Amino acid sequence: MAAMALDNLNGNRSLRLQTLVRLRWLAVGGQSLAVIVTALWLQFPLPLVSCSALIASLAILNAFLTVRYPPAHRLTPAAAFVLLWLDLAQLTALLFITGGLANPFAPLLCVPVIISSASQPKPHSIVLAGFAVIGVTALALSPFPLPWYPGTVLLMPSVLTIGIWFAIVSLTAFAAFYTYRVSLEASELSEALTATELVLQREKHLSQLDGLAAAAAHELGTPLATISVVAKEMERELGDDPRFGEDVHLLRSQSERCRDILKRLTTLSSDSEEHMRLLPLSSLIEEVMAPHREFGIEIKLIEKGDRGSEPIGSRNAGILYGLGNLLENAVDYARQAVTVTVEHTAERVKIIIEDDGDGFAPDVLARIGEPYVTRRQKDDSAGGLGLGLFIAKTLLERSGARLRFENGDPGARVSVEWPRALMDTKLAK
Repeated sequence: MAAMALDNLNGNRSLRLQTLVRLRWLAVGGQSLAVIVTALWLQFPLPLVSCSALIASLAILNAFLTVRYPPAHRLTPAAAFVLLWLDLAQLTALLFITGGLANPFAPLLCVPVIISSASQPKPHSIVLAGFAVIGVTALALSPFPLPWYPGTVLLMPSVLTIGIWFAIVSLTAFAAFYTYRVSLEASELSEALTATELVLQREKHLSQLDGLAAAAAHELGTPLATISVVAKEMERELGDDPRFGEDVHLLRSQSERCRDILKRLTTLSSDSEEHMRLLPLSSLIEEVMAPHREFGIEIKLIEKGDRGSEPIGSRNAGILYGLGNLLENAVDYARQAVTVTVEHTAERVKIIIEDDGDGFAPDVLARIGEPYVTRRQKDDSAGGLGLGLFIAKTLLERSGARLRFENGDPGARVSVEWPRALMDTKLAK
């Protein structure tokens, strides 16, 4: 699941055309302003015709895209690559005829690469970065002098030119890589939070099935009562009829059976409604532990505190799922036993889950709870510790819990602690 999600993140990040169009209009405005200030205010000699032609070409293309496509249009990776390459080529040409690397705006060549790194697949960004390096190299070889005061030619030493070339290439590489990592982590987090919401909705849906059963029993009760009355009348009239008597008796018996089933459903829902709504801490722990007892790993429960004073809180699907996932991971990696310690005082409620496995690897322990952290000090055959642990951690933290992951002696230890007021309905009121 994590691998598929990463593939989707790398391949499906699309750039909205309107975003690129707005950035291009900003570039047109900035380039025009720079040319006007240089030529008219500073009165430096400048190839105005060539500069105007290059700026106009970018403006015309931008206007065409604005008219041709709707604002919400999203670019395919290939289309975005072409447009960003055109931006890079236009800027390179403009800088080439206005001094090359001596032009103080030369570092702007890294902008298209940064945009690509934030929104496009990695191969496209790498190729575009290669073109940027070629462009920077071309600027270093530009024969056009930097526009300067009349009668003065500003010559740059070769060592300084090489230094500027290296600085711009380094800036492009660093900024592109940094932007790519930040964008990728943000996308991973967004995907993981979406998965968290889906899991929580599923758990809430399962907890509401009891109410749906009661509603169904109530709605079916009236038509079934009518069927039962009609069946009694038919049995009275046709009970001794050799042709229909047996069928009428069967109809009557089956209608009564349906009424009994619905009655049991209604009674079960009524009896367990309070149990489903309010859950003592011991019942919560038992509900979490029950599905994991049949996997050959002993699950030990240690209760520090009197059940008579234990907190009774509202049923929370997020807490049930989160604790269940932590216990499942412990069972997956345990050798023989998992210990669940429950402690409650007047101020706090604490649950500790420990296993006797190999514990967390140091690199995993430093990043635990992040999306797609999937390795422990054991092979990956047991799965887990990736998106599932992130979801569990997120759901438990939403309930007000503080989590602590550490290695014990032996195995791994996970501590989950709440202020008692968050787990006790009486105090919450």
